[in-house]
Amino acid sequence: MQSRVKQGTYFWLASVLVFFTVMRRELSYLSDTLVPSDFIFLSQSYDWWEDSVLLGIYVIAISLLIYSWRYFWAVLKNTALSLYIGVAVLALIQYMGENAIVFPETLGGMVEEISEDIIYSIALIYLWVFNLAYFEAQLTYKLGVELKAE
Repeated sequence: MQSRVKQGTYFWLASVLVFFTVMRRELSYLSDTLVPSDFIFLSQSYDWWEDSVLLGIYVIAISLLIYSWRYFWAVLKNTALSLYIGVAVLALIQYMGENAIVFPETLGGMVEEISEDIIYSIALIYLWVFNLAYFEAQLTYKLGVELKAE
């Protein structure tokens, strides 16, 4: 049961890393505007360093999620269905805006960006207010076993 405490911490850390990588992809234009095109560090371009660092973060996040798969599954099962439905509807609206389905092309871009912003805001708020200790206490109560922190 002590490993569940570690799994919860690792799950939360993996979630933050995934959020960081998604936001990095969304803000990819910043590196184009802030980093000179001829930037070289240790004989490698900025793009090489960016890809290497992001690959490392992806591998770490996936490894942490695999390690904490039971905790990950418990969080998925205990998340409100309305949150899944809301995000799915927003993703559908985002897709429709991006591909100018139902929305005119000029309005579709704005609909897409607003939908994405709302989805990212939901994810950030969910990560921010996620109380690891409270969730573990609920999990412990359901399992009927006491967790001990190290």
